[in-house]
Amino acid sequence: MSAAVHTQPGTGARFDWGLAGAAELGRVCAVLVVVDVLSFTTSVEVAVARGVRVHPFPWGEQAADYALRVGAVAAVGRRQVTRDHPWSLSPAALRAAPVVPDLVLPSPNGSAICAAASATGLPVVAACLRNADAVGHWLRERGYGTVDAPIGVVASGERWPDGSLRPSVEDQLGAACVLDALSGVPGGLSVEAAMALAALASTPDVPAAVWGCVSGRELVERGFAGDVDIAVEVGASAVVPVLRHGVFSAA
Repeated sequence: MSAAVHTQPGTGARFDWGLAGAAELGRVCAVLVVVDVLSFTTSVEVAVARGVRVHPFPWGEQAADYALRVGAVAAVGRRQVTRDHPWSLSPAALRAAPVVPDLVLPSPNGSAICAAASATGLPVVAACLRNADAVGHWLRERGYGTVDAPIGVVASGERWPDGSLRPSVEDQLGAACVLDALSGVPGGLSVEAAMALAALASTPDVPAAVWGCVSGRELVERGFAGDVDIAVEVGASAVVPVLRHGVFSAA
């Protein structure tokens, strides 16, 4: 089998999962859309809507050092938040925290994918349930979605304890909402994108599905139900965060 077939050629909107899927689509697509509903891309949307420039960074202890180099504040884990340092990978925390000019926001999934994709020079868009429709319209208005300028939609997914990809309900639904807004692009949807979109038709209540899925229940059990509450505000935002030169800002 030719390796090129994995890039879903001949279509205007394509879909894949995780870091490897993003790398594959990034070789041929004109723009990448990354979806990490719980919680990286939702956090990016919330922060960018408040005027914060967000720097994606892979999960790890080096984020603080990187923040010092670029003159930014580094977000910490949800349980490391203090009164003096309230910035974390939490939409609820970022909605309440003081606005800073620049924020380094590490995560093991969406942020790591965006940081890697940034190196390709492609524009990368952060999409979530809150802004999926706005993202789709923004892409179509700029002429993306043809066979010559295809869109790659990447569901970040979660991780199993061994580090392997765990496809997640919330990211499939977030990607499906983006693909729904792209369903009329001139190049059409790849089979993979059409199958991802089909999940939306079989989900009559998207917020309820996110609340009830593994990732949603996990956050609730850890005491972060407020993050899920913000993440399931479907269509609440017109903000389109675009990553250029390593920084997310409003399109």
